[in-house]
Amino acid sequence: MTIKHTVMARPVSGPGNMSAGTAAINSILYNSFLITLGSILCAWTINTILVPHQFLSGGLAGVALIMHYLWPQTSVGSLNFLLNIPILIVGWFYVGRRFMLYSIFGMVVFSMAVEWIPATRPIEDPMLAALLCGIVSGVGCALILKSVGSAGGIDIISIILLKQFSIRLGSTTLFANAAILLVSMVLFPMESILYTLIHVFVASRVIDLVITGMSKRKAVFIVSKQWQDIQQQIFKQLNRGVTIINGCGGYTGEEANLLYTVVTFGELSRLKALVKKTDPNTFLVVSDTFEVMGHGIGNQPHW
Repeated sequence: MTIKHTVMARPVSGPGNMSAGTAAINSILYNSFLITLGSILCAWTINTILVPHQFLSGGLAGVALIMHYLWPQTSVGSLNFLLNIPILIVGWFYVGRRFMLYSIFGMVVFSMAVEWIPATRPIEDPMLAALLCGIVSGVGCALILKSVGSAGGIDIISIILLKQFSIRLGSTTLFANAAILLVSMVLFPMESILYTLIHVFVASRVIDLVITGMSKRKAVFIVSKQWQDIQQQIFKQLNRGVTIINGCGGYTGEEANLLYTVVTFGELSRLKALVKKTDPNTFLVVSDTFEVMGHGIGNQPHW
């Protein structure tokens, strides 16, 4: 079997009239915005859902909540700030300076937001409150993780595990939070633990959806006698590279060329349309990918 990889030359976008300094400022503003918005959303769930309903949480914020419930005179925001200091020190050596600078910023914003957002109780039903908490906090955490920083705590540990062992961000969050909840079972009513587990699970699924679900890549295998025409159409219409795998049909014994390419979810329908238009008898297989590394098609966050 012979494998040949062919790529379409992709134009390199230049900065245009934008100076490097302006681009750097825009990047700082964009990432700071994501971190600030995500931190505010997460802080909102603490003051309007978790504390009023006496729910728990995972991560260092969950530890801060436990300490707040045991000693009500303590401040959740201040406790979160203090607990994050050793995690930030460890992350400084394993993740990267730029990431850690943004993470320090995020941790400060989150701690301050917890202190300043008014404590209200907009939803009385505990089940609906748990579901809303999971959705809002999941979106908040995902926005933070889509930046080049974090809000500290478990986020830093999650990114270290993702980079070193390819463990999904939501999975790390789920298991770390579950471990903290198991310890909490000896201190708090079981109802609080169960409602907390619901919002933690929902948040973990939302994180995976926002981080990787909306940017998943599709691996596509194409077998067609008109493979050269399809290859050129992929080049021209999708501007994607193609790998040509030379083989033969197992039943007919005829030589066949199999095309392999990776496209975004949004490009998949266009790919199928051009393949069907070029050769209606094409055999096409589409499969999900977990991570894709590569210029132009990669979907790994830039941490």
